[in-house]
Amino acid sequence: MKILGIETTCDETSASVVEDGETILSNIVATQFEFHKKYAGIVPEIAARRHHETINYVIEESLKKAGLSFGDIDAVAVAYYPGLIGSLLIGLIAAKTLSFTLGLPLIGINHIEAHLYSIHFNNKVDYPIIGLIISGGHTLLVVSENAGQYNIKGSTLDDAIGEAFDKVSKHLGLGYPGGPEVEKAAKYGDEESFDFPRVILNGGPDRYNFSYSGLKNAVINQRKRFLKNGPLNSTANISASFQAAATDVLLTKALWACKDFDIDRVALAGGVSNNSRVRNIFKNEKKLTTYLPEKALTQDNAAMIAGLAYIKYNKGEIMDLMLEPSSRLGNIVKGKRKKHAN
Repeated sequence: MKILGIETTCDETSASVVEDGETILSNIVATQFEFHKKYAGIVPEIAARRHHETINYVIEESLKKAGLSFGDIDAVAVAYYPGLIGSLLIGLIAAKTLSFTLGLPLIGINHIEAHLYSIHFNNKVDYPIIGLIISGGHTLLVVSENAGQYNIKGSTLDDAIGEAFDKVSKHLGLGYPGGPEVEKAAKYGDEESFDFPRVILNGGPDRYNFSYSGLKNAVINQRKRFLKNGPLNSTANISASFQAAATDVLLTKALWACKDFDIDRVALAGGVSNNSRVRNIFKNEKKLTTYLPEKALTQDNAAMIAGLAYIKYNKGEIMDLMLEPSSRLGNIVKGKRKKHAN
């Protein structure tokens, strides 16, 4: 079964064709970095406009690369939440149009759930798993019993981890997007130069939650308090110490969850899972089996949308044309599910 996936949740316009949820026949991604760089962050109006300008081209290129035509597609999948409303609307309108004109099933996909599915393209995954979805907009710890099923145990109380990277990068004048820029600078620094706080929130209902605003403020406004004797107050040392503090918390929380839920398998997904230090500390933790997506699939992409859609289709989770977008993960979204015969 060949599914065309569409992803426009933020600032990447992507279309992909995936066969049977496993084989990526194409995955075209048009980025917008150059349009948002001078603002050091995503401008929603610009993002929506760029999606509108590129969506048709990206869809056509995905079919061309896959060697297919619209007549070869069996279903259309689209990320409809969470994300920027203007951006989501562009992808959703494109998907609905294709579904209606071609008479194809429409499959609505949770963008965060799809990130977790991205590990399936290069791993044989044994369930259950502890999942960490870490990006510019989300820091979530979940327990997943199977592909397409998860239970959120913790999330960020303020800044997401990727957002903290962006803000620290902007303050240090490193550029945008902040994650890769901080990581580059950190390679030349000493992560023990500063003893920045590891905010772990280890009490009660906050045990699996995250908070990065305190760490961000410590780096930006109070870093002299955390400077150890000897090392220089350099951009590289600040970056390395901040990166260590931000990522150590991820491993700490994952280990807690593994012990509490008696699971020794962890999956990382989302843009920050591309960070080399994150990958290294999890790979080196002998208590865990760690699943990582291919680096090309850590950013927003339509392959993960089309891949997960195969699972949803086989469960009969087909949406109608009343499907509406939502900016938030917890919102109830309008659009009826239609059952179909497999």
